[in-house]
Amino acid sequence: MILEGLVMKIIKKYLYDVRVLCDMIKIKREGIVLKSTENEFENHAVLNPSIVQDGNIVHMFYRAVRNGNYSSIGYCKLEGPLKVIERSKIPILAPEYDYEKHGIEDPRIVKFNDIYYMFYMAYNGKDVVTAYAISKNLKKWEKKGPISYLISYAEAKNIFIKAKLEERYFNWDIYDKSEIDTPKNVYIWGKDSFIFPKRINGKFYLLHRVLPEVQAITFRDFRDLTKSYWKKHLSKLGESRVIDQRYWFESRAIGAGAPPIETNKGWLLIYHAIENSPNGRIYRACAALVSKNNPYKMISRLDYPLFSPSEEYEKCGDVNNVVFPTGTAIFGDRLYIYYGAADKRIAAVSLSLNELLNELLKSS
Repeated sequence: MILEGLVMKIIKKYLYDVRVLCDMIKIKREGIVLKSTENEFENHAVLNPSIVQDGNIVHMFYRAVRNGNYSSIGYCKLEGPLKVIERSKIPILAPEYDYEKHGIEDPRIVKFNDIYYMFYMAYNGKDVVTAYAISKNLKKWEKKGPISYLISYAEAKNIFIKAKLEERYFNWDIYDKSEIDTPKNVYIWGKDSFIFPKRINGKFYLLHRVLPEVQAITFRDFRDLTKSYWKKHLSKLGESRVIDQRYWFESRAIGAGAPPIETNKGWLLIYHAIENSPNGRIYRACAALVSKNNPYKMISRLDYPLFSPSEEYEKCGDVNNVVFPTGTAIFGDRLYIYYGAADKRIAAVSLSLNELLNELLKSS
């Protein structure tokens, strides 16, 4: 059985390589868009940007890392998809509270009605929770605090056992990231979270991740997101999956990437996948299409990565072999995907949006 699995993996990888050579979706590498500077708050790395597009202007909010691995949110303005014309010399959002004292990371911004919601990962040195802030003008932000589950891994394990979740949900990722003695001392990490940009059937839909897959929750008001709500959700986690682990390049985990793009075919999701390879983890960009009226309903997804680390700036950095998509902009038919490259810098690719949608529909 092990040999058969290995043979199938080799065959699937070969088929992927053939597809890439055939240019099933033509990806244009646009190169590095942003690098770190000598400014103290971003003197080590810049990565994982969120994008707000206003006509020909692109507002980029990104994770800025200073020496010692402390993160805040930086800002720059682009004219068109690639030309930086303005850049802040200070953070737009910085740690203030204990739950975020070690860093504010990986922002995702969604415009919902007339309010911008910034969801970010708040890191206190041990725990990671999802928090959010709101703004009406992209300049002044009001922090609203954490919204994700304050539930320990030990408590979650008991919930998952009762829910009869698959074994992969018990392979905790936390141990290689935090110096802890037991899962009683740390919360489930709340990562890769953001809302859809409109209510669906009268409700908010929020994507999030409990390793190793992408799930969604629905609610009517952010005040509904209590600990008891999250415990109830975790007890039905198997019913709330939006994207499940399925392909060879998703062998370790998957996670939500850029906020959903509404198309006439459905919601387009650009997400990331992590492969456990013999040479270590490889992060790739992927694509899926879900129903506009029911995001739990998968219309189609590519059975091969949209793009993978291939350039030196994607293969070598603070974490090697990483493309981590977190933001998008559309100019005509060109979809620009902005991503963290090797956890060190920000880069972009572009492709035909119609070509991608047609490929997804063909895959269905």
